[in-house]
Amino acid sequence: MKQVSVKVSYIIITWNGLPLLKRLLGSMSVQMKRTDVEVIVVDNGSEDGSTDYIRTEYPTIRLIENPENKGVAYARNRALEVAEGKYLFILDNDIVINDTAVEGMERYMDENEDAGLCGCKLTGTDGEIQESCKPYPGMMIKVRNVVLPDRRTFYYKEKMNGEPFEPVYVIGACQMIRRETLETVGLLDENIFYGPEDADYCLRVSKAGWKVMYLPQFTMQHLCQRKTTKKPFSPLGRKHIKALMYFYWKYKKL
Repeated sequence: MKQVSVKVSYIIITWNGLPLLKRLLGSMSVQMKRTDVEVIVVDNGSEDGSTDYIRTEYPTIRLIENPENKGVAYARNRALEVAEGKYLFILDNDIVINDTAVEGMERYMDENEDAGLCGCKLTGTDGEIQESCKPYPGMMIKVRNVVLPDRRTFYYKEKMNGEPFEPVYVIGACQMIRRETLETVGLLDENIFYGPEDADYCLRVSKAGWKVMYLPQFTMQHLCQRKTTKKPFSPLGRKHIKALMYFYWKYKKL
């Protein structure tokens, strides 16, 4: 097993999201002072000054610049390939860091070696609990998300119980992955441009014998944009549909 001095590698991807990126990085001041943390930002060809901002304001951040947007999995993989941490902490740029939650997630992973990946409770700016852990993303689930986007039912009892539990998957907006899990399972599937790369990865983690855990006792804020739900037939929405078709073909299950 690879010996590392970095405990947590923060992996953030961004694409024309400078206001969100500023908000996230501003919430990471405590984490950036840690000597056992590294921060990697992958920019997917932004044209809003994101890369200049990082170089100027956060020169210690490791910046990876992709000339074009090749999707979420592609971008995250470029960071995963070079990250050195014991834990690889994948974050969307619309998260706000809660230091207590980070410490709790690390502690849980330290104490539960059968956990290969974990996520925490995510809430909106209004405090509403989001659907950050989900069942298998079958066709009817996706239709429901479009028709009834504000209905919150997945794993309701488990969330209210407040104890860690195993969902099918936790969303890629906030995933802490054990290095040994990455070494066993491999990188994200780059055939999936945008969603459901997170479901696919969690299914592979479970198949490899690791637990995928949701930790409702820890909370972070998430300005969830839900781009494909709001505009299912936009260019990004169409790529999401194509990715779903690939996903269903891969698992032979709708």
